[in-house]
Amino acid sequence: MKLEIRSIAAAVLLTAVSALAQNKAPEAVGVEKTSILGPTVFKFDQLPVTKNATGEVRSVVKQPTATVDQLEMHITTLNPGQTSHPAHRHVNEELIIMDSGECETLSDGKWIKVTKGDIIFNASNSLHQFRNVGKVPAQYHVINWSPNKDKK
Repeated sequence: MKLEIRSIAAAVLLTAVSALAQNKAPEAVGVEKTSILGPTVFKFDQLPVTKNATGEVRSVVKQPTATVDQLEMHITTLNPGQTSHPAHRHVNEELIIMDSGECETLSDGKWIKVTKGDIIFNASNSLHQFRNVGKVPAQYHVINWSPNKDKK
């Protein structure tokens, strides 16, 4: 009888440990997960860097939270004279927080200069674009979220 109780206790413990392991913060930063994101600290110097034609990007997370279908965050370094991508719209809302450099953002049909500390809010389905107008690379943090990730 004692052996059976120990076996059950061990099975319950292993199940609990496995469940905790599946719900912990992502170990591989930048990898899309389907579990709900819990409290997490993302260390800048541990984020993978992906070089591209316009600069580089550090993917932070792309995952559902308790309140939105998808939270996506990344940090972009945009080289001088480069545009991040063509003007576009999407259902998700986003914040862009300037860390360094000089850029212009297309917001409400107007190009507006932005520098360190400035915050841009792109509303759902608003036409927007971003370009580096300075002489040095610009870095900014992008945070976007959507309660309607399947809508275009």
